[in-house]
Amino acid sequence: MTAETARPARTDWTLPGLALADLTLPVPLDHADPAGPSIELFARLVTRPGGEDLPVLVYLQGGPGSEAPRPLAPASPPWLPRALREHRVLMLDQRGTGRSTPVGPDAPLPEGTIPGARTLREASPAQQARYLTFFRADAIVADAELLREALDLPRWSLLGQSFGGFTTLRYLSAAAGSVEKALFTGGLPTVGPHMDQVYATTWEGMIARSERYWARFPGDRDRFRRLADEAAAGRLRAPGGRRIGVESLRRLGHLLGASQGAERLHLLLDLDPASPAFAHDLAAALPFSGRNPLYAVIHESCWADGVATRWAADRTMPAAVAEDPTLLAGEHIHRDLFAEDPELAVWAEAADLLAAHEWPRLYDEQALRATEVPGAAAVYYDDAYVPREHSMTTAALLPGLRTWVTSEYEHNGLRASGEGVLDHLLDLATGLRAA
Repeated sequence: MTAETARPARTDWTLPGLALADLTLPVPLDHADPAGPSIELFARLVTRPGGEDLPVLVYLQGGPGSEAPRPLAPASPPWLPRALREHRVLMLDQRGTGRSTPVGPDAPLPEGTIPGARTLREASPAQQARYLTFFRADAIVADAELLREALDLPRWSLLGQSFGGFTTLRYLSAAAGSVEKALFTGGLPTVGPHMDQVYATTWEGMIARSERYWARFPGDRDRFRRLADEAAAGRLRAPGGRRIGVESLRRLGHLLGASQGAERLHLLLDLDPASPAFAHDLAAALPFSGRNPLYAVIHESCWADGVATRWAADRTMPAAVAEDPTLLAGEHIHRDLFAEDPELAVWAEAADLLAAHEWPRLYDEQALRATEVPGAAAVYYDDAYVPREHSMTTAALLPGLRTWVTSEYEHNGLRASGEGVLDHLLDLATGLRAA
C-alpha cells in the first residue's frame, strides 16, 4: 500500500452463511489528474465462515453500466458457492453504477466536476460527453488497482462476465502483475480497430437466430409483424405513454441470446397486445432503459480499441434487417432509441458526440503476448453478443489462457449453469481438467 492510499471505509454485516464487508474508497474521476475531482467506489467483500484467509476473487460484472450482483444467500448468485470454496469474492460496483457514485441525469455531481452544473441534466451535451469518457474499462481497472492497494493485497484473481471480461483483458494489458489468475465467461473481445467486423458478425448471427425462432414458433412472426406495424404508426405504447418504435421493438431479440430466452419471447408474444400485462412485460423486456443509462450511452465504446464508434451498429446493419422488422437485434444500439425513450432523450446529443470521439486504445497486444498470468475462458460457440471467431483470435494472444468452447450454454452460462461453468474454468486454470 502506498503512502497516499488510505484504507477504505468499511461496514461489516452478515447474512445466513455469509459475512459481508461493504467497502468505499474515493478515487479520481480522471486518473490522469489524481488531484482533481473524486468519485466514490463501492465494493462488497463476501466471505464464507472460516474463509477469512482465502485469496480474493474479483467479480467484474457485464454491461457496461450495471452494478455487481447482490448476494442474498450462499447460493445467490448461483455460481457463488463454488467461488467461496476457494476464495473470498469481491463484488465491485464499477464506477457509475450501484453504490459507486452513480451516473444519472439528476444524480448530484461530485464537487468541482462541471463548473456551474449540479447534475448532468444541467450540463451541456459537450460537458456530459466529456464526463462520460471517464467510465470505460481503463478507468475501472485503475479504480480496482487503487482498491487492491488500499486492502494491502499483493495480487488477486479476476472473474469477468461479458463486459467484465473486456475489463479483465484491459487488466492484463495494464496491470498483469496484480493478477493471480484470469477467468473469462463470454467476454473475450477483439483487440484492435475491428469493431465493425464484430458488429457485422453479430448482425449475421441475429438473422440466423431470428429465423430459427420463427421456425420454432411460426405463428409468432405474424404477431410480431402486426406489432411492428403498430409501432411504425406510433400506436405501440408502454405504461405511462412511452412510444415503442420499430427499432426498440426489434431489440426484443436480445432475449434470444440467453438460456430460455426464446421461451420468454414466445410467452410475451402470446399475450393479448391490448392487455396491461403485455404492455408492462414488453417494457420490462426491452434493453437500454433509463435505469442503467451507461449501458446505452457508452455501450459501443467498450468495443472501441483506438477508434471512434460512429454508431457502428447502425452503420453495419444489413439492408435485409432494415427492411424486415422481424429480423431481430441483440445488443445493437440504434440512434432512434434515444428519441423514443424519454429517459434516454437527455443523453441524445451527448451520445452523438461520443460516437464521434476517438477513443484511446484499451489493449496492448505486446503486453498480452508477454503475460504469464494463467487463466481460462468459456467461449460460447454461438454467442449472440461476443462472437466466437473474434474471441478465439484474442485467446491466441494469451500464452497462459486455456479455452473451453462449448455449445451447451448461451451468453449467460455462468449464471444458468449454477456452479458448472465456474467449476470447469477453475479446474482448467489450475490444470486439473483438460480443455
